[in-house]
Amino acid sequence: MAARNTARKRAFQILFEGDQRGTDVLTVLADWIRLSRADTRQPPVSEYTMQLVEGYAEHAKRIDELIAQYSVGWTLDRMPVVDRNILRLGAHELIWVDETPDAVVLDEMVQLAKEFSTDESPSFVNGLLGRLKELKPSLRRDEA
Repeated sequence: MAARNTARKRAFQILFEGDQRGTDVLTVLADWIRLSRADTRQPPVSEYTMQLVEGYAEHAKRIDELIAQYSVGWTLDRMPVVDRNILRLGAHELIWVDETPDAVVLDEMVQLAKEFSTDESPSFVNGLLGRLKELKPSLRRDEA
């Protein structure tokens, strides 16, 4: 599972970079792939990283709507950029990636928050993604 953990971390970094640069995540993903092919010191971008970033990009508008709707006391633009992108990645994997158990998604996103964000962020990420997990069946129905 270490490979999936690394893939999630890299997908988060790509989403974060896109957000910081104001650039589409698919452009950032293409940049990372191109760089990894041109420079052997750069690790390759895994298939799972690509799937996560591309899947997020496909559902980005809906994901941001859900985060904005269910985050209590935070608007999307006021939210710390790290937390916002961890939540984006987590919401995508939680709602649209069936082969990953929900508990794994929550745990992995909380770990990313512990590693990259503030002391309060793990509980915020866990709480919001936990709420989306509870609502998952209706959220998927709403899209159909």
